[in-house]
Amino acid sequence: MFRRKLLAVFALTVFLSVAAVALLVSAVTRRAFDRSEDERTAALVTQFRREFNRRGEDVARRLEAIAASEAASRMAIALNRAPADSGPYFELAKATAENSQLDFLEFVESDGTIISSAQWPAKFGYPESAIGSFPAAADQEAFLKQEELQDGTALGLFALRATRVGEHPVYVIGGRRLDKTFLAGLDMPVGMRALLYQNRGERFAAELLVDPSVSPTENTRPAEKLEPLVDAVRQSKQEMTGSVQWSGDRAEDEVFHAIPLEGAEAGKDRPLLAILLIGNSRRTYVELLRHIRSAALIVGGGGILLAILLSSWAAARVTRPVEQLAHAAREVAAGNWNVRVDAAGEDELAQLAGSFNRMTAELLGQKERLVQAERVAAWRELARRLGHELKNPLFPLQLTVENLLRARQQNPEQFEEVFRESSQTLLAEIANLKGIIERFSEFSKMPQPQLQRVQVNEVIRGVVQLFQAQLEAPGHAKIGCELQLDPQLEPVAADAELLHRAISNLMLNAMDAMPQGGELTLRTRDEGGKVLIEVADTGSGLTPEECERIFTPYYTSKQHGTGLGLAIVQSVVSDHGGRIRVQSQPGHGTTFVIELPRNADLGQDAS
Repeated sequence: MFRRKLLAVFALTVFLSVAAVALLVSAVTRRAFDRSEDERTAALVTQFRREFNRRGEDVARRLEAIAASEAASRMAIALNRAPADSGPYFELAKATAENSQLDFLEFVESDGTIISSAQWPAKFGYPESAIGSFPAAADQEAFLKQEELQDGTALGLFALRATRVGEHPVYVIGGRRLDKTFLAGLDMPVGMRALLYQNRGERFAAELLVDPSVSPTENTRPAEKLEPLVDAVRQSKQEMTGSVQWSGDRAEDEVFHAIPLEGAEAGKDRPLLAILLIGNSRRTYVELLRHIRSAALIVGGGGILLAILLSSWAAARVTRPVEQLAHAAREVAAGNWNVRVDAAGEDELAQLAGSFNRMTAELLGQKERLVQAERVAAWRELARRLGHELKNPLFPLQLTVENLLRARQQNPEQFEEVFRESSQTLLAEIANLKGIIERFSEFSKMPQPQLQRVQVNEVIRGVVQLFQAQLEAPGHAKIGCELQLDPQLEPVAADAELLHRAISNLMLNAMDAMPQGGELTLRTRDEGGKVLIEVADTGSGLTPEECERIFTPYYTSKQHGTGLGLAIVQSVVSDHGGRIRVQSQPGHGTTFVIELPRNADLGQDAS
């Protein structure tokens, strides 16, 4: 209905508008969030590098102070004498590291032999192989180095300085750990955190991930989720960004920016020692999206409710005149040509109502003129048909009377014999005239149907049984008869006798169309509240011109026909509220289709 369509249009408009706004706001929010995330990540990376440089400078200053200390100078002087003895300085590095607050400290001779080691005293006398060229590294800034310990390895921020006393300098190598304490010292914005993966071994290991935000016993997020991102950075040694889903809740997702940290030893390749992972929580963004969706649902629901109210008001204002026009159109279709529509107002609907009233008035006048024209045409056709039908028997009558007069004048002795023969001819032609008049009278006195519940299949079976002998008559071409009746067909409101007569006429017409024999098929089926009856033959068929005139009274294409059979069928079908149509092509047979309304309840009341 128009009201429902109007409601659907209003609701769809509101829904699409709210959805478009929600999508636009979500897209803008996402871009703003990504831009803010990039800015915060860049700021944190800058802070990390600044902190890295600051602590490197602090380590370098501490090592310069150690290298310039009195203890280091005495050790350098002693080692430049011959014979040199480094045994007294075995624990010097440990004590110096504690005083200088360094995690790593070693004294190394100019040839690379370790004199004293604070982190692993047993390295005394072993060569320091991690540094390629001591003179070149002595002037460098702080650098990352993987330090071998007695119980494993540790990543540290190192510097190297020389005690230039004597011919052979003594080198001081020291540094501080790059661990949770270092990461915890970073000033992290809300929703961000920094993790450090120590790149040791060929495969990803969860225990190498340093996360200062939680303790190992409290960490419920599996480190393996970071493995794809870490492996990608290890292969490319380039900064990369990736998203990690910790659980089914999207608010738990994080976007990590991975920064490779390489060593800086002179004379060697720059190995990848660690990967800094800066995580940015998506909780704020996800919660914001949820708020946007909730607001969109609330606004959309309110908008749809408002659309229902507005559409109801608009429908009541707009569709009422439309409904009146539709009702008036149905009245006109039902035959009430005097219906009128209120045309108050000056809007388009009022103009439409005025046009409708003028149209019905013109149709009423045209109907009256058409009825008069049809009456005149019907009387003319009737007069023509009567003249044609009566002309045939009147001509033999005229000849017979003229023969009688001629015989009496010329051969009086043979008059009796001619009179007897002529009397028989006169009586036969008068009987023919009487039959013609009776057929016209029968057509004009078609009774109105007496409706009752009728089983169409039973009526068809009765007609076929009536013509069974004629179908199988010896000496005539055989005509096969096939019934395709719907067993589920419901009763219709009809006059069984008139319906029997109409189907009989169609069956006779089909048999006349197959003088050389053929197949006659009768079908019934239910289609959209209507009962369809089909009578099909395999005769010579009809031309399009014949199909147009086939139901015209007194029109016939057969030599012995009166042209009333199909007109009677059409009259019976019309009186039942149905319609009949013909489907035919020359050489492909003919099919007559009767459509009857299934008003079985009306038929029950009428009976």
